[in-house]
Amino acid sequence: QVQLVESGGGSVQAGGSLRLSCVASSDMFRTYAMGWFRQAPGNEREFVAAIHWTGARNYADSVKGRFTITSDNAKTTVFLQMNSLKPEDTAIYICAGDYKGGSFSSQYNYGTWAQGTQVTVSS
Repeated sequence: QVQLVESGGGSVQAGGSLRLSCVASSDMFRTYAMGWFRQAPGNEREFVAAIHWTGARNYADSVKGRFTITSDNAKTTVFLQMNSLKPEDTAIYICAGDYKGGSFSSQYNYGTWAQGTQVTVSS
């Protein structure tokens, strides 16, 4: 089973940047896509970005042009570079793996989740 460990959350002012990392276990090659989701207090978990090992990437409309998802060459670490952050980006960001197929943006298509990391953007 894929295990995921996140790092990189924190607090920034609006307009600032943060970079999140998600390290997967050696079984990573059996999961063909990784995703980032986020959940703000009182809100449902929502899709942020996903990367497929073919290189295809998907983004939520709310983050397009500001966030970039990448992976390392070994495909064991996924990064989320977040620029031009806004207060509405404040949430717990959660890395997802063990992709089952289907839509990248559906949380139900991922079988393993990291612990989550807090991102707070102040105005």
